Amino acid sequence: MVGAKRRHMGLGGFPDVSLAQARDRARRARDDVANGIDPIAERRANQSRLRIKQATDKTFQQAAEAYIHAHGDTWRNSKHRAQWVSSLERYVYPFMGELPVQDVSLEHVLSALEPIWKIKTETASRVRGRIEKVLDWATARNYRTGENPARWKGHLDHLLARPSKVRSVEHRRAIQVDEMRPFMAALAMKVGDAARALEFTILTAARSGEVRGANWQEIDFTSRVWTIPGERMKSGKEHRVPISEWAFRILMKQHERKEGPLIFPAPRGGQMSDMTLNAVMRRMNVNAVPHGFRSTFRDWAGEKTNFPRELAEQALAHTLENKVEAAYRRGDGLTKRRQMMEEWAHFIDPSCLANGEPESGAHRAGART
Repeated sequence: MVGAKRRHMGLGGFPDVSLAQARDRARRARDDVANGIDPIAERRANQSRLRIKQATDKTFQQAAEAYIHAHGDTWRNSKHRAQWVSSLERYVYPFMGELPVQDVSLEHVLSALEPIWKIKTETASRVRGRIEKVLDWATARNYRTGENPARWKGHLDHLLARPSKVRSVEHRRAIQVDEMRPFMAALAMKVGDAARALEFTILTAARSGEVRGANWQEIDFTSRVWTIPGERMKSGKEHRVPISEWAFRILMKQHERKEGPLIFPAPRGGQMSDMTLNAVMRRMNVNAVPHGFRSTFRDWAGEKTNFPRELAEQALAHTLENKVEAAYRRGDGLTKRRQMMEEWAHFIDPSCLANGEPESGAHRAGART
């Protein structure tokens, strides 16, 4: 009898349960009843808890893979997903991959971060952020409880040195402003889509990935504007690029032998790899990388012209850090940027070497703003 109710409870079948075991189980069940516990209800509750635990028991690696599956489609490109996967496989899974995500603690996070914090600080900082996101996701899915041991503010910032204090910032190698004309003269001698893509990248101050993925539908030949959709931009926002006369001539040459949607296709079709433009520069024996030309352009705009800083930042599609300033910016300065890009093209034009023109038109004209 359990309270006022008669219950029937099996003790297990013979021979798996011996007579002595059955007697012991019966005695423990009677003790539970005497203490006001329904042994059948208690057994069912234990089984339910076990099923719930089994359903929510995930290792950190399983949680990370589920997070990537849930959010990967919102990331800019497959390269970003690959970086997530490779960084976790290399720096995190060896320390906590097989550990239940519920049990991940500060010691496990530090064991993954401390070996690389001072020698690969930028990578370590990204890894920390990725661990934090995975653990936050696991908490939201009820796979773990408690504080996030990978959070930075008010936690790891007391245990690890601030990244900006320990890392030596290595800027992308760039060609000096005054060396651009000789470089462009040498680049003009190179043949092939990769060389023209690099030339177009320099003239538009765009990122190489934006140029490599550029297609003809993005070009307005009438207004001479290249509109890059948000999904191909680092900022996630649409960006309009005014096309200078020089850059337009490159497009027209490419259009004459158009074979597909891409403006600068790979030799065997499809999009060029991210190393293609680097290879052009290596063959030219230049100690710089394509991304460095954005720095060169920024230096030119700041040192050689009177164009406003904000206009150069818009040309580079940089997000304004000043939120108030960003809120008041309504347009994208396309007309003014067109003048700036024409002046940039003039400044790096190698034909000006023969004409003895040392300065850009923007400098000579005072760059009307």
